[in-house]
Amino acid sequence: MSAEHRLARAQELYERSVFGDEHEALPAADRELDAVEADLHLARGRVVHARFLRDRVEDPQELPLFSRAAQLYQQLGDARGEGEALFWIGCFHQVVRQDDDAAVPALQRARALASAAGDRLTLSYVLRHLGISAHLAGRLAEARDHLLASARLREELGHRAGVAANLVGLAYLAAADGRPGEVPDLLDRAARLAEEHGAAGVARQVGEARRALDYDRAS
Repeated sequence: MSAEHRLARAQELYERSVFGDEHEALPAADRELDAVEADLHLARGRVVHARFLRDRVEDPQELPLFSRAAQLYQQLGDARGEGEALFWIGCFHQVVRQDDDAAVPALQRARALASAAGDRLTLSYVLRHLGISAHLAGRLAEARDHLLASARLREELGHRAGVAANLVGLAYLAAADGRPGEVPDLLDRAARLAEEHGAAGVARQVGEARRALDYDRAS
């Protein structure tokens, strides 16, 4: 249900209480507004995170925004929303704070909730970041499995820019795992997808990977 519909529903329930003495409608109104608040906190947190990616400066509001969203979704019994918010909490700890010990429990809980709710998009993000965690810990086979599973989900969903991002990660893994022969194809495929789908950020990552991995052939 959209925020507009939820707000209209809360207004209707308010009027039923005020004009119709149906005061039992008030808890339902609160739930509608809690859902709007949860969605708003999650959306605002994502925007704050995007600013971090641009500026590399932590905003002290980011974690509280995602935490409040997770709390509200949990209270509402919205496992899908809670899973997405927990993913962002894990992403915050991993990307902003570079604290994998704090990130992994949130990511693992997000994985369970997203799987149960059938939220394949969030699951693809969770698997990607669990793959990053495994890579950082030197568990390269596990990292590759996570990134491949994430890429498959993204392919199924038509999220081609996300597939390209995972191909860059797989190129780094191939180099680290003594399979340099796989790097050129992975980066070329990532570059093509990034260009086809207007993913300039991923294209930049491809360029960075080519320099870091000493592979600079233009695709």
